[in-house]
Amino acid sequence: MKLDATDHKILKLLQEDSNRTVKSISESLGLSTTPIFERIKKLEKENYIDKYVAVLNHKKIGLKQIVFIGITLQGHTRSYLEKFVKEINDFPEVIECHRVSGNFDYLLKLVVEDIEAYEKFIITKLTLLPYLGNVQSLIALSTNKQTNQLDLSHLIENTK
Repeated sequence: MKLDATDHKILKLLQEDSNRTVKSISESLGLSTTPIFERIKKLEKENYIDKYVAVLNHKKIGLKQIVFIGITLQGHTRSYLEKFVKEINDFPEVIECHRVSGNFDYLLKLVVEDIEAYEKFIITKLTLLPYLGNVQSLIALSTNKQTNQLDLSHLIENTK
């Protein structure tokens, strides 16, 4: 499926507010509801839309500290990598895990209550992984930009 400008506009609107109704989207685009509904269903079926979520205010619910952790594993066999990812996925504090190039094997993003909660995570969970090599923590002092929205504007221009 090749996306056209209308598909891109629908995706942009849904990224801004996934609770928008088909009617609201169709009014914004000047199209009738049936084709918009069909396009959204096709975007979902083709996995352009993974899921709809509510973005929570982590500070408001008491998770005030963001920590990034660079991880180097002792080994790089498929077995080590798979075990690490499986274990990390079981830790609710970890909200992102990326396999990266450079000085680390993985970059994790954690959201925890405070530094004490982060220390507890390190002591009771992370350092218990037997194949863990080097760990480097970066404490976020402030967040200047945070979004889940992908910029589609350059893609729209390329489809004209």
